[in-house]
Amino acid sequence: MATIVERIKQFNSDRIPVYTALKYKMMAQNAFRFFRGTCHLFYEDLKESDAIPQYPLSWICGDLHLENFGSYKGDNRLVYFDLNDFDEAVLAPVTWELARMITSIFTGLDSLGIKKKEATRVARLFLHTYSEMIGKGKARYIEPQTARGIVLEFLDQVCERRQKELLRARTVKKEGRLKLLIDEIRLFALDKPLKRELTAHLTKWIGDTPLLRGRYRVIDAAFRIAGTGSIGVRRYVFLLKTTREPKKHLLIDMKQSPPSSVQPYCVGPQPAWSSEAERVVTIQEHMQNIAPALLSTTMFKEQSYVVKEMQPADDKINFLLIKDHYEDISRVIRDMALLTASAQLRSSGRRGSAVADELVAFGNDHHWQAGILEYASGYAAKVKKDYREFLKAYNAGSFDGPKSGKKPAAKSRKQGDK
Repeated sequence: MATIVERIKQFNSDRIPVYTALKYKMMAQNAFRFFRGTCHLFYEDLKESDAIPQYPLSWICGDLHLENFGSYKGDNRLVYFDLNDFDEAVLAPVTWELARMITSIFTGLDSLGIKKKEATRVARLFLHTYSEMIGKGKARYIEPQTARGIVLEFLDQVCERRQKELLRARTVKKEGRLKLLIDEIRLFALDKPLKRELTAHLTKWIGDTPLLRGRYRVIDAAFRIAGTGSIGVRRYVFLLKTTREPKKHLLIDMKQSPPSSVQPYCVGPQPAWSSEAERVVTIQEHMQNIAPALLSTTMFKEQSYVVKEMQPADDKINFLLIKDHYEDISRVIRDMALLTASAQLRSSGRRGSAVADELVAFGNDHHWQAGILEYASGYAAKVKKDYREFLKAYNAGSFDGPKSGKKPAAKSRKQGDK
């Protein structure tokens, strides 16, 4: 069987090398960051186990973990706290989603120095709350008016933020014009031919988008780094300026959608999507209460992309700040369980997913919980072992990026879609 190093390199082999090197650097930080960057390993290993029941089928985000919940501004301009990453989304057993989430609790809390006993309590709490919520058969959502505790404080803070704060952090004024801030941490420069092509492409997209048509024009573009697992895929950010109000700007995110790393292991047929981006957006619209602003798809150079507004309210709970406050952690975990159950109920009966009554019956039958808890606890130990093997190889130089002697953005052959 291939080693961990070989499996990771093989999975990432079709990504942009210089940016994939940044992904490996982030994965080397701790076991939880490693877990976030290796969703494919989880499902490669899960397929070899018969410990997890293969039912009921539902829409799952595929990569559920502690940091794939966050706030965002919906297309109704209100702020919500919900599942917010659907790159790996597929039709699969709900137990797969739960096993990955519980593994993330063990791995994430361990990386914060929280003892196994407390992590086990929190994992049980998630499963208990999930079962209770899905057993009631009624989807709920979390917004500032319905949030409690630390999530309420979190949403209150992000509601107070303004678009100008995001612009201030991502832009700089040069020769009297606002430009994207190329810091070579989050944003990287594009070479001129690719930048022209992207600008022309997004200009056409604006013309096809009723809310933006005739109101905005593209004034800058850059390569964007965000998250962990998706680093290395093509992702761009665009700075738009209004044609009516000179001081008003907008940031648009355009992210390539590779195939889901979960799909090869799915037991049932998937819908015939027109593109991977359509898969991501459709499942996201099924599962979320309200979709993010300007969420849509586009094709650029025969590759599909998800497009949406880049927002100041796109945040995640920082567990490092509450790691010593167990009651706050418990509240957040309850909310995450509620949202997981609600997303599955909301999407029930859609395109092959189990109907709500099947999910209710599953929630009211608790015998599966012990198996998931045991599997996730054991797999979290494997994650630590795999991380140590990866870190040893990383420190030995096995994951070093291309030695071009130039900054990542300098080479169009590594950046474009050629």
